[in-house]
Amino acid sequence: MTPETSTGTDAAAVQTRLRKLNSKASQLKLDLHDLSEELPLGWENILDLARRTYDAYAEIALLEGELRASTGNGATNGATKGAGQ
Repeated sequence: MTPETSTGTDAAAVQTRLRKLNSKASQLKLDLHDLSEELPLGWENILDLARRTYDAYAEIALLEGELRASTGNGATNGATKGAGQ
């Protein structure tokens, strides 16, 4: 396998991971929103859910940086559309 092919495969794997992670992060964001609307019920779950949401978005940011570095053009080809919203 040539380095170019390997990089392309790596970028595709990162994009696939980003799509899955964005879906997970979006669901966590919705869960956090739902939890906030139900307060004070479930207040003991706030820290756990907030941490999982934070971790998901932190991983997205890391993977986006890796993807930008591997493609060298600063674009993520829409794989993370809406991630920061």
